[in-house]
Amino acid sequence: MPRAASPQRADRSQRRTSLQQERSRATKRTLVQAAMALWRTKGYADTTVADICTAAGVSKALFYFYFPRKEDVLFEVGVMSTRSARRTAEVLLDKPYEVTSVITAALADLERSMARNPPELIIAAILEGYRHEHRILAGAESVDDDRGMFSALFDRARQDGKLPGHVDVTHLAYLAHTLVSEGARHWAAGAFGDRSFAEVVGADIATLLAGLRREP
Repeated sequence: MPRAASPQRADRSQRRTSLQQERSRATKRTLVQAAMALWRTKGYADTTVADICTAAGVSKALFYFYFPRKEDVLFEVGVMSTRSARRTAEVLLDKPYEVTSVITAALADLERSMARNPPELIIAAILEGYRHEHRILAGAESVDDDRGMFSALFDRARQDGKLPGHVDVTHLAYLAHTLVSEGARHWAAGAFGDRSFAEVVGADIATLLAGLRREP
């Protein structure tokens, strides 16, 4: 009968797993950062996988271990920006909050991220996000585990009575995400003029919420 692993051995195994996971995340971040630096100088279309690997100091085999295509790095950039905005929203839920104020803060965080990149790169990332969604709907890719930018906010707001109980918060988060994506695309194209992304899209989402607060 096999002996059970000792606590010390299990602890060492857990530490090794944690270290490997952290190294994996660090390598992925390095690839994304190298790609972003190149895209800002050379442009997205003129940057190859080989360029990214050289800048990151990794092999092509390692690149393709994390990203099957160059476009997947672009999608990851969008995901990272969304995660940052979501964290901003979730931190504000630890104290008294207003739904629209949290939305505005998250959108401002996202706008700061987008402002660091060329407009054409923002548009390309959004379009890749749409293609990714279509591949999921077609069954070509698995559904992402990541929650949307406002999922936690809307869940909490319904629990706290700031949104009516009849509201489908999952669908609401999807609608808000769509407004964010389309708003970012139009903002990057210069369609908002002197108005900020957070101002315009925040007003759009506030209008959506006002309609949903009515009884069905």
